[in-house]
Amino acid sequence: MINRRLLGVFAFALVVAGLTSFAVYRLFLSRVQQVPPRPMVTTKLVVASHELQVGALIHDYDLKEIVWTGQPPEHAVKSRPELVDRGVVATIYEGEPLLEGRLAPKGAGAGLAATIPIGMRAVALPVNDVVGLAGFVLPGMRVDVLVAGNAGGPDANTVCRTVLQNIEVLSAGQKIDKRVDGKPESAQVVNLLVTPDQAEVLDLASGQAKVQLVLRNPLDTKQEPTHGSSLAMLFGSERRPAPAPVTVARVAERPVRQPEAPTVEVFSGVKRSEQTIDIPR
Repeated sequence: MINRRLLGVFAFALVVAGLTSFAVYRLFLSRVQQVPPRPMVTTKLVVASHELQVGALIHDYDLKEIVWTGQPPEHAVKSRPELVDRGVVATIYEGEPLLEGRLAPKGAGAGLAATIPIGMRAVALPVNDVVGLAGFVLPGMRVDVLVAGNAGGPDANTVCRTVLQNIEVLSAGQKIDKRVDGKPESAQVVNLLVTPDQAEVLDLASGQAKVQLVLRNPLDTKQEPTHGSSLAMLFGSERRPAPAPVTVARVAERPVRQPEAPTVEVFSGVKRSEQTIDIPR
């Protein structure tokens, strides 16, 4: 009798739970069907029909229009006339929208000149396998420029100094695209991206002294102070100038005040007198 009651209660609870779940499902389904689906936002967008290398000049056949689902990328150029005859300053891959930051200004042309930012200059530096670090100086890398020479004639002491730091390599030879495989490639000329003042220093150094490029980590942008080296310092006949001695201000000594001898009052009846006690020092 007890087992039948338990089975009856369990069956009744199971039926109620099933009906409740079915009712909640139907209510949720009706609410979902009442909400209209949001329409997909599509726009026509101009993309590259093939890969465009750095320095290329965009023509009409380099572009194609596609239907872009969703919001287009920010700063994307959407008109063909605004893209034709503009230079590419960063690699654009096939099917990628053309962003304003990867294009040279209108009328700047193509090639190396289009990749030079406003206010900067490109200076050509003749190199060999030694100066060019055996071909490992590639576009996009950062280098320091060392200069070795003397300013007092052939008998003067030869000095080597770092004159420029953290300089970007704009091109190596005739290649201005950045290599991703890191393979060395010999070049006769390296173009460095410098300011006008740095261009003057580099031109003077390349014409009057020996120039050496020093490769650095592109993430290391800190300007390190250098003191230069000379042959005399290298062979020990001359030492680096010692740092200036630190001058310590001397505090004027105050004179030591000697303690005064104590005075004692002595009364003899109504007569008063004072006596000084000598303290040995």
